[in-house]
Amino acid sequence: MKFPDTSEIKQLRKSLDLTQSELALLSNVSQSTIAKIERGIISGSYEIIVRIFDALYEEMNKRRQGKVAKDVASKNVVGINVGEKVRKASEIMREKGFSQLPVFDGDRPIGSISEFGILRFLREGASMKDLAERSVETIMDESFPIVNEETPLEIVTSILSFSKAVLVAKKGKVTGIITSSDVLKLI
Repeated sequence: MKFPDTSEIKQLRKSLDLTQSELALLSNVSQSTIAKIERGIISGSYEIIVRIFDALYEEMNKRRQGKVAKDVASKNVVGINVGEKVRKASEIMREKGFSQLPVFDGDRPIGSISEFGILRFLREGASMKDLAERSVETIMDESFPIVNEETPLEIVTSILSFSKAVLVAKKGKVTGIITSSDVLKLI
């Protein structure tokens, strides 16, 4: 089994929100040994490193199992109304650090807009000024797929292999959004 560099132990442990003592219990390696490995004071034997990484990976897998869409979704869905200008969509994406947004007609998702889609229109000859003043509706792409809150995470990750995002809904009302970065936070 190939493991990441030992310098990643601390990063993995912290991403799982584990203390050194908790990792020590899970891996059957002393807390002081883990602390010394994380600080680079000692290298640790192959057996100890294997036990530490095995414990970290087992904990990651345990946390991923049984997850459903609502567990992973970002609850604050930032979108844009169908009648808004492309300039406004671009501003929202820049301010929020998003590369795509769902497009809504009221509270009903009807499309999506992305940096890639905007750039596509520029490559096809649209001027910046003209594009900025166009309505989102004129350049939007298909709506993101919608799943219910109880959809297993395995299905959501499959959908993300062909869609930039997945909307999460309860009784037809959008309650969240999942992108690849939301799923990667689980690693």
